[in-house]
Amino acid sequence: MVLQLQSAAGFLALAALAWALGGFRRGVAWRVVAAGLGLQVLLAALMLHLPPFRAAFALAARAVEALSRATVAGTSLVFGYLGGAPLPFAEIRPGASFILFFQALPLVLVVGALSAVLYHWRVLPVVVAFLARGLRRAFGIGGACGFSVAANVFVGMVEAPLLIRPWLVRLSRAELFAVMTAGLATISGNTLVVYAALLAPVVPDAAGQLLTASLVSAPAAVLVALLMIPPAPGEAAATPAAEEVRAPRLYDSTMEAVVRGTGDGLSLLLGIMAALIVFVALVALVNQALEPLTGMTLQRLAGWIFWPLAFAMGVPAEEAGAVARALGVKVVINEFVAYLDLAQSGGAGLSERSRLVLAYALCGFTNFGSVGIMVGGMTAMCPERRAEIVALGLPALVSASIACCMTGAVAGLLTPP
Repeated sequence: MVLQLQSAAGFLALAALAWALGGFRRGVAWRVVAAGLGLQVLLAALMLHLPPFRAAFALAARAVEALSRATVAGTSLVFGYLGGAPLPFAEIRPGASFILFFQALPLVLVVGALSAVLYHWRVLPVVVAFLARGLRRAFGIGGACGFSVAANVFVGMVEAPLLIRPWLVRLSRAELFAVMTAGLATISGNTLVVYAALLAPVVPDAAGQLLTASLVSAPAAVLVALLMIPPAPGEAAATPAAEEVRAPRLYDSTMEAVVRGTGDGLSLLLGIMAALIVFVALVALVNQALEPLTGMTLQRLAGWIFWPLAFAMGVPAEEAGAVARALGVKVVINEFVAYLDLAQSGGAGLSERSRLVLAYALCGFTNFGSVGIMVGGMTAMCPERRAEIVALGLPALVSASIACCMTGAVAGLLTPP
């Protein structure tokens, strides 16, 4: 009970921190604050405690397992034992034959193709439109902004703004900031399935938990963004209603959706591989220079910075250091490495509740590499607002990090020790 009260206090403190970082601006509507806080708790409570949604968690877990098995069938054919086929030799230690690129990352290809098919069949656009209307009613944001934020629950930080490309130039500064914050505070469906497969041995119902985290992070992102940069009077009226925003038809047939979805998945797969190699190498290089001089690494330094946020989420003081270090890895490198570390360590030193809180808080693209990808993509889509998009990049990283920590605090609030 004490830890849940700690999460509740931290939940409110994180909202106050966002307002403080925005300079305590007077344009913040208290109706928006109440709607943002209430919607996060309501969504998480429904997903975590309502029996039908709990049953859906089990279905989601089985779906991830089915996708993983199907992917292994393909990787085994193409890569042989490197991709999961039977080994032609004895494994010296358990897990020694696991190769990340050949066995885990190809899942991105399958999910990319499946997502494209669901988009072509108008399944994803219907769900996104429903969520967008809810966000508009709760926060009073324009339909284009709400549509992009809702789409971020399923697609990445570049794909979601692409769906509202014709309206990007007309978004208010506050709405543009909300779109960017939501892009960094959530994860795409492709990576969600990969992370769920990684976390299955460590976090119960990992697929459903990560889906809940991504859903809860959407209103959290809007709330934090509007606390830091509230809209000026009458700004939202210049954008269309959610009902007027329609997802463009991207494919002419199901086969085209499969082919192009696979191609998009391949680009993402290669991008993840390259980012992992480069960012892990750069961090290792900096640590080699930093540690002999100061006795510290970037991860340890980030752990100190994030300790108050870990404690605010409701993590016990003796476990907050480990959680803070994971948050530091997420920001300095990316969430993939943080999730991989959590999976490989088995959550050593963390209680089941703390592992769940950490899984929720890591569920977002809040890292410097993602900021570069998002800013580059959005400036290409809307060159008229290049300077504004670039200026909002790092503030969006800060706001998205707070939003992810609020999502972790909600998980802590609703999960007893």
